Amino acid sequence: MHKLFTLSWHVTDSFSGSLLRDFLKRHHISRAALTDIKFKGGCIEVNGEKVNVLHILTIGDFVKVTFPPEYPSENLHKSPLPLDVIYEDDYLLVINKSAGMPSIPTREHLNDSLSNALLFYYEQNGIASTVHLVNRLDRDTSGLLIVAKYRHVHFLFSQAQEQRAIKRTYRALVHGTLSKKEGVIDAPIGRKNDSIIERMVRSDGQHAVTHYKVIQEYDGFSEVDLKLDTGRTHQIRVHMEYLGSPLLGDSLYGGNREKISRQALHSYKLTFFHPILQRELAFQSPLPEDMQRLVQQNRG
Repeated sequence: MHKLFTLSWHVTDSFSGSLLRDFLKRHHISRAALTDIKFKGGCIEVNGEKVNVLHILTIGDFVKVTFPPEYPSENLHKSPLPLDVIYEDDYLLVINKSAGMPSIPTREHLNDSLSNALLFYYEQNGIASTVHLVNRLDRDTSGLLIVAKYRHVHFLFSQAQEQRAIKRTYRALVHGTLSKKEGVIDAPIGRKNDSIIERMVRSDGQHAVTHYKVIQEYDGFSEVDLKLDTGRTHQIRVHMEYLGSPLLGDSLYGGNREKISRQALHSYKLTFFHPILQRELAFQSPLPEDMQRLVQQNRG
């Protein structure tokens, strides 16, 4: 039996006499979520009794919201693939994704994506939901990402992303040296006219901002930290090409594969405020073996 997702609160003095609808709104339960609860199998209770949103609250009331079960698309298949789970609670997962694994299925990778693996994991662990990726990584980019277990948690993270409250730091190995060792790349990104995959800096593109800092320089390449203000497709890869220092291994954006067979990019640090537990969480993931080997071989 799959356990349904619930949230609960005790009513404080400040909400005594309020409509339940207003109380739920203050606790970020969206209108869409209330509609789903009403028509798709959830319920709202006060002190164990089912009520509607016009119920008037009194101090000490116990409010419980049970969200309806979520079902994955029939086109999304579960696959028993290994998952590196860095952190898990009742609301979310932090995954350390390996290079070569797409975040979502594609025509070439129908059954070996992170989403396929998560669906199998959910079935094994009795999680009544579908996959909600808070952030994605390109197939050949490794590292940390957040998975919300439920639609409502994903909604809360979407709000956090709009406020730039999810901090992601990447480590990259890029060709050559950068004349400025620290800076901000503020350059809009859009599709290349002749490609459905490739992006480029273009004046009519979407706003995109990347902060970079050189950590170490080696023979022919540099180790760079990058932080994102925005999350455009291929943002770091496009911006580093724009600076004239494409990522090692990134043949799509001007890098070569002499030293590494994929773009040398790893999401190594992740910090965010937990929307349910109301506390900050921070995680780090060491460089994967292929990037670590390159750095060690070229030290000193």
